[in-house]
Amino acid sequence: MKFVVERDSLVDAVNWVSKSISNRPITTALLGIVIDANNEITLSGSDLETSAKSTLKADISQPGKVLVPGKLLAEICRSLPAKPITFNLDANRVLVTAGSAKFTLPTLPLVEYPNLPQIPKETGNLKSDLFATAVNQVAIAAGKDDSLPTLTGVFVEINKNQITLAATDRYRLAVRDLTWSAVDVNTEATALLRARTIADAAKSLVGTSNVSISLSPNASNEKLVGFVSDGKTMTSRVLDGSFPPFRHLLPSDSTAQAVIEVAPFLDSVRRVALVTDKTVPLRLNFSNNTLQLEAGTGDEAQASEKLDINYRGEDINIAFNPTFLTDGLTAIGTAFVNISFTGANKPAVLTGQNEATSAPITNYKYLLMPMRYSA
Repeated sequence: MKFVVERDSLVDAVNWVSKSISNRPITTALLGIVIDANNEITLSGSDLETSAKSTLKADISQPGKVLVPGKLLAEICRSLPAKPITFNLDANRVLVTAGSAKFTLPTLPLVEYPNLPQIPKETGNLKSDLFATAVNQVAIAAGKDDSLPTLTGVFVEINKNQITLAATDRYRLAVRDLTWSAVDVNTEATALLRARTIADAAKSLVGTSNVSISLSPNASNEKLVGFVSDGKTMTSRVLDGSFPPFRHLLPSDSTAQAVIEVAPFLDSVRRVALVTDKTVPLRLNFSNNTLQLEAGTGDEAQASEKLDINYRGEDINIAFNPTFLTDGLTAIGTAFVNISFTGANKPAVLTGQNEATSAPITNYKYLLMPMRYSA
């Protein structure tokens, strides 16, 4: 095997594939990335739960196939100068050269590498940047506790040309609705995907054109989701279990609403939260078109700050986890946030708003549970 490839395209491909490599695999072969040089270069990696491939053009003088340590390959590729990179298989070693930089990579037993699953038939597609934005808005609310696996996922519900993404860790809920181009306009399906997997896929596909999403049919023995975009593919097994019903948690009306400019609000939250940690509530008092932020009590460090806001409804004194509030404000992605309340001891719902007087943008909702606090 011998070929020459451009550095930037190789780095991009290796970075994509290396996301699917386990740090603690059940076999040594799964530490590796497969390099298959035929009509083009195909890189493959897998941890048996998630598998990724990337294809790229190269000047191939000798075809061949080899398995090399994946993490080491990624580090070497990123460190190489911006010059064409030559790969040359010599016995059980791969020589990697770029300019005056030379590396020798050991090989791993290719015969022990598993067959990777095939991408299911395409279900539909949408713009990659829209997909990435939606996933990032929702994945922040997914749980981190692996003992509750269904809460570590992003729930995907497809209803014809509409997709709903949802995630919750029990303390917050993020829901995003968006449209896409379904292959079958009557498609209806659901899947629970690992939040880390779908977030990695979305982040890596930013800047590509469209992303194709494929779900295994309900009758399939192996439940997979696949992503395809511009020479990159990824498959992942879906999570077992049922995502909890969530729509009834989103209130249809409110007793009070606040419209706040996001940038100064975020700055104030971060400043006042300096005297807390994520287990200590940040107190928010809404009244008379003002918001008073407070944290800390008694002999502890304390902080407070006041903002002018647009507010209507009954006075509300409520407390939130400052990290969760910051996550929601960051995910909104608009200049203003609309916070609707149904009571001081009930969840609040954040939606985006482009201007102080415009209508709320309801395709993304971030529900936040209040925290108890002592006055």
